[in-house]
Amino acid sequence: MHSPTPDPAESAGSSVREALVAEALAADAALAAAEARRTRAYAALGQYGLTRAAEQRASVRASDMAMREIASEVAAMKHLSDRTVQTHIGRALQLVDDYPTVVDAWEAGALTRAHVRVVTDAGAALPEDRVPEFDALAARLAAELSPGRLRSRLAALAEKLNPTTLTERHQRGRETRCVRVVPGVDGMSDLIATLPTVLAVGIYDRLTLQSRALIDARESGGLPGMSGAAAAGLPAGSAADATAVPSSGPAAAASALDERTTDQLRADILADLLLAAAPVADPTRSGDGPGVLGAIRARVQVVVPALSMLRPDDENLDPAELVGHGPIDAETARSLAASTTVPWDRVITHPISGCVLFTDTYQRSSAIDRHLRARDRRCPWPGCAVPAVRCEVDHTIDWASGGTTRVDNLAHLCQRHHSQKQFTRWKVTQRAGGILEWTSPSGRVYADEPLPYAPAVRFLPDDPSPPDDEPAPF
Repeated sequence: MHSPTPDPAESAGSSVREALVAEALAADAALAAAEARRTRAYAALGQYGLTRAAEQRASVRASDMAMREIASEVAAMKHLSDRTVQTHIGRALQLVDDYPTVVDAWEAGALTRAHVRVVTDAGAALPEDRVPEFDALAARLAAELSPGRLRSRLAALAEKLNPTTLTERHQRGRETRCVRVVPGVDGMSDLIATLPTVLAVGIYDRLTLQSRALIDARESGGLPGMSGAAAAGLPAGSAADATAVPSSGPAAAASALDERTTDQLRADILADLLLAAAPVADPTRSGDGPGVLGAIRARVQVVVPALSMLRPDDENLDPAELVGHGPIDAETARSLAASTTVPWDRVITHPISGCVLFTDTYQRSSAIDRHLRARDRRCPWPGCAVPAVRCEVDHTIDWASGGTTRVDNLAHLCQRHHSQKQFTRWKVTQRAGGILEWTSPSGRVYADEPLPYAPAVRFLPDDPSPPDDEPAPF
């Protein structure tokens, strides 16, 4: 056997590709080194300005004239605003002084400007004495992750290093919630709402799902009708919104020409929801009935470590996370866990590597509940007659201790015997078929057998002949 002769054209193409990739990487490294060098140069200018300011009288230092003097000279030569240059100098000073390890990695080409920006944003809330440790750890993480993934990792790291809990800071942050309008140009303005992150992400997700539903319906040609305002992108409440129109005529033609982007649809639907409480521009609406857009709800993915729920004072060590956006406070996580009707998945991970070993859900399915009611029918404490419909479903091995949400680990217990299992020295184990064994503090074992059902099928012996004393029917 012999290896096939490589195609010369393919080999040449591969060499060219590798050379181009190498050139691009070299250019990126050179750009990163140049940006880091520029940052050090601006920081040196700032340090020089601070030194000059320290030599002047206090009133001049207070007005920061020495720094302005330096910034103005650079700005005049580069045809920039002196305020802009002074801002660059301030940021450079912060980077070089607070994040020397990150700047070194940036200069070596291991990081990009985007990585550096993520690091400084994540470390902004840390006290000065925690920044050096954060700098060293952030530089190591940044070299291995994209800026998008780095953001959530650094947010969790910053929480571990912060001496105050996320709940305390979230309570302070909630005081800043507000809605404001920033006037723009061409008759447009920015409507800005400062909200808790979970709410903001949920609102954005619902708008995105609704806009995608509109686009999908538009592309499939399945729109039953669209109001004039929806087709034209007009705000809710306009005359064209008064009634729904059939899927023929001018409005149908307008819907076919609707080329609004997802961003534009998000804005139009938000206006509809705020001004009319339901998406007036919903093309799936017919007559007085609601359309499908109103039924769309937000989806957010939250990871809540069990220990953070049980020990809120240690929430910074392993904070709850709004996936894709960073940590959230424990109180918000507990509220979500208590209020949601969607089953939570428990993820069991390896204690060292963190790899997922298995998952299950704490909440039971309707099928499990039906099975348990049929099997138990009453509280399985010996002699208890409380029916299952008035009992609580209990994990025989507690869910927090590793018990699974399966029929062989669940049983109905009345409130009295559920409390006895939880708060006394009685022990309970479950055998096959839902039989509970109760062990008293003295060591005695009591088993409770579920009530038997009458057999649905009766089997006859192989010889169906009648007894001797009974005459045959023929």
